[in-house]
Amino acid sequence: MKVTKAGIKHSQLPRTEGSMQKNSAEREGYAGACGPAKITETDSTNVNESVGGLLEQIVSKNNLNEAFKRVKANKGSHGIDGMKVDELLQYLKENGETLRESILEGKYHPNAVRRVEIPKENGKKRNLGIPTVVDRVVQQAIAQVLTPIYEKQFSENSYGFRPKRSAHDAIKKSQGNIQEGYKYVVDMDLEKYFDTVNQSKLVEVLSRTVKDGRVISLIHKFLKAGVVVKHKMEETEVGVPQGGNLSPILSNIMLNELDKELANRGHRFVRYADDLLIFCKSRKSAERTLTNILPFIEKKLFLKVNREKTVVDEATRVKFLGFSFYRQKGRAKVRIHPKTIAKMKARIKELTSRSSGRGNEARVDQLKRYIMGWTNYFKIADMKSLLRSTDEWMRRRIRMIYWKQWKRVRTRYAKLKSLGIRSHQAREFANTRKGYWRTSNSPILTTSLENNTLKEQGFLFFSDYYRQVAT
Repeated sequence: MKVTKAGIKHSQLPRTEGSMQKNSAEREGYAGACGPAKITETDSTNVNESVGGLLEQIVSKNNLNEAFKRVKANKGSHGIDGMKVDELLQYLKENGETLRESILEGKYHPNAVRRVEIPKENGKKRNLGIPTVVDRVVQQAIAQVLTPIYEKQFSENSYGFRPKRSAHDAIKKSQGNIQEGYKYVVDMDLEKYFDTVNQSKLVEVLSRTVKDGRVISLIHKFLKAGVVVKHKMEETEVGVPQGGNLSPILSNIMLNELDKELANRGHRFVRYADDLLIFCKSRKSAERTLTNILPFIEKKLFLKVNREKTVVDEATRVKFLGFSFYRQKGRAKVRIHPKTIAKMKARIKELTSRSSGRGNEARVDQLKRYIMGWTNYFKIADMKSLLRSTDEWMRRRIRMIYWKQWKRVRTRYAKLKSLGIRSHQAREFANTRKGYWRTSNSPILTTSLENNTLKEQGFLFFSDYYRQVAT
């Protein structure tokens, strides 16, 4: 494939009418994409080879309608053309049939993705590539057709980005392996996996199953579409842009090669996307497993292993998907890793900062959404005592916010009286010289802004929500 670059220009496809279904706006969904950055492709794949008619399935009206609904529901940011998800439906109505024809004729070219950097826990940045909303519809349409085909091939030990599988399933499987005596693990770290996937190898793997050369060519175009970084176009010779609708299934297709190799060698393992644990019964066995599998990963799959972060250790000492494991009375159990707890408390501290500028209603809403999301994810862990202590600390921080907001002595006096404190005691409390943090844990506020009062203000606490969702 040859790629040339000559800036970023795009224009809408000509409008066509009468090509859309009439049932409802939400069920309509055929798009014309903006023209790509000037990329000329000459692919060795036979783009005219249409074995199986897979491309026709991808561009079928029902499949594209479903793809549109998924993209709309996921929302997300705009791509390099600036088009927002809310503008997508009208655009698709006007250009749907033209898009289908351009894909079938091999004339469709995706736009470059927009680079977005997301901070990681270690201070580094994770690169995301945000496709245009129209390109996301096409990617989603491809993924919907490929998923049932590859689900039959994927390993039972693979859990990431797959239907009816979750991180909880991966953790429970790991817990079961530990319980059965596999006490040591190879904690594999694939360095910048999405950024370093060998595209030629990926296309080779795809071609073993996908016999419609037009589909292979279309996917290859997405891989080669390029990325815009600070208004400059950069070619993408390696990697799968993390952030597109295709990247999850493409990453699983590539790493399924590793899954098959591990299974053929008789290893127990659990993989969630590029997070991988290989379970062994002894340290020596784990060290031998690591030594033996490295050549396959690096020389056969052409992936990079981070030697510093890839470790052999006791299963109870590793962090996996935010969780960790421990043994109690001969049973393997699940808890939350200390680094995850620290990250959670840092976020709570940020949301309960006295100088954040948030109003109380916004603070209540943000805390509620964070607590619900966090608890739903970690609810399978043993964490009752952790949540109780966290709630006590969080309530103290909330009381401190109110005390600062009241500021003046007369305001504090009036607020304390309204909360049921007797007049003489309210006057004494209002004139305290204690600092904010000390006051937050004193009878001044623990008897006025007591737990039920805070709940009446709309605050949600971890323990209360955990009791609702824990099974």
